[in-house]
Amino acid sequence: MQTVDGGVLAPKGFLANTASCGINSPKGSRKDLVLIDAGGTASAAGVFTTNRVQAAPVILSRDHLQTGMARAVVANSGNANACNGEAGMADAREMAGLVAGGLSVPASEILVASTGVIGRPLPMDIIRDGIREALDRQRLGSDRDAADSIMTTDTVPKSCAVWCDLEGSAVVVGGIAKGAGMICPNMATMIGLITTDAAIAPGALQSALRRAAGKSFNCITVDGDMSTNDTVFILANGAAENPVITRPDGDAYERFAEALEHVCTDLAKKIARDGEGATKLVEIRVQGARTDEDARTIGMSVANSALVKTAIYGHDPNWGRILCAVGYADAETDPDAIDLFLCGHQLTQDGRGLTLDEPAMREALSAGEIPVEIDLKLGDGAATVWTCDMSHEYVTVNAEYTT
Repeated sequence: MQTVDGGVLAPKGFLANTASCGINSPKGSRKDLVLIDAGGTASAAGVFTTNRVQAAPVILSRDHLQTGMARAVVANSGNANACNGEAGMADAREMAGLVAGGLSVPASEILVASTGVIGRPLPMDIIRDGIREALDRQRLGSDRDAADSIMTTDTVPKSCAVWCDLEGSAVVVGGIAKGAGMICPNMATMIGLITTDAAIAPGALQSALRRAAGKSFNCITVDGDMSTNDTVFILANGAAENPVITRPDGDAYERFAEALEHVCTDLAKKIARDGEGATKLVEIRVQGARTDEDARTIGMSVANSALVKTAIYGHDPNWGRILCAVGYADAETDPDAIDLFLCGHQLTQDGRGLTLDEPAMREALSAGEIPVEIDLKLGDGAATVWTCDMSHEYVTVNAEYTT
């Protein structure tokens, strides 16, 4: 497996056209709509928010994915099209229909994603114009344009692609993602659009995406809030002409799944690093749990602790906050067995604090990446989750979000 340039456009046969509609900013000031075309009907899969309040595009796209096939994805930023009732469903259907008409395919082959402010009607007059612009093959976009078009409070675009060999065929997996706030599994206010030229059946593709999301997008948190619009799509157009992967097993499937997991993990970590107001990426590794799920539960408990996150922002080695978050997680622990390491420094042994070199720890906590290691010494369960620190800027961003 090897990292390559090109992101969502790195796989063969894909096109990405963008438009500036002016949805939540002056027209022409930024890209806010993207159309990703697989070049033909492709295997398709998706994972979505588990929030009971779900946006219209989530409901529509889940229905369209029942066939396991799709031609294209259309996504907009600036407006979530959530909590808009039947009018929101009609708007999502119209977006799909406009793209389908332009590509001469059934509307059921079009997937829709939206992100932005909840509860505002979609400005369909300008979105219609944007979709027509994106359908114009004379205005082809780029991977950077595509990544820019789905950003909301993100400060940087997020893109990744890798190459791998599948039974002698060169296969590429690429993707873009957005997300910075309202991030907490399962999924978050994030959009992930992934492409691949692998030939793979829909069932195997869905299995690989679910597995990859479980180890990546569902292992990040910024603020513990789960959104209404979380969506990750993958389209596989088969242009690499590898022997078709028909089942979720075998060497070729495993290599493809590993490549997909690499892309998803890279994008997920970029989301955590770009958390609203964040200054640090925090990686929490939990080992010695009874089960992997217990390890993930404990890791997420620590990652979602505002006290832990603010201490890390302030370079404060207050390790008691970490053990506190371990203890209230809904998973088995033994407080007299925990070894805790922060930035490579062991702070507890068997649950008891060791001598703390506070100046050295404050210096270590000034780094841009903060590793936290927790050994429960109860079993073989392990998990890694990612989060960020919480700064004054997080409050500012979210206090002023709709304006």
